[in-house]
Amino acid sequence: MRILLSDENAQVAFGTQLGNILAGRGLVFLEGELGAGKTTLTRGVLRAYGHQGAVKSPTYTLVEPYVLPRAEGGEWHINHFDLYRLADPEELEFIGGRDLLAADSLALIEWPSCGQGFLPTPDLRITLFVADEGREAELTALTPRGEGWLATLAERRTSQA
Repeated sequence: MRILLSDENAQVAFGTQLGNILAGRGLVFLEGELGAGKTTLTRGVLRAYGHQGAVKSPTYTLVEPYVLPRAEGGEWHINHFDLYRLADPEELEFIGGRDLLAADSLALIEWPSCGQGFLPTPDLRITLFVADEGREAELTALTPRGEGWLATLAERRTSQA
């Protein structure tokens, strides 16, 4: 599935729409060159869970955890990774990567190729491209969960058109 995102507002809105579909669980890889908008998309996803503050790329800390209250009680656990400066995938073990990728959380990972060999197969891979006007997102499902997300996304986008 490919989606044109005309500007930053469209990218954040798409991230919010996507966040509503993800239901706070799973693994999403965010790929694309520097400046393609991976963190901007993440900001939209986090807004779907009620986060209103700034969202910065965790380039030096590797991961930024977000614990957000759920309307029905409990908490959402969302971990935003940026592996651009990761020297060795084993470093993820030292920061508690296995716990941060737990089944009861949502992990959004920028530069996942830097964690190759440690990271499991993602549910969804989103590749962002700089387009003539805005950005283009290519979404690829890699698990049944990811396929379900894309089917729901396609259905919602069709009903909004």
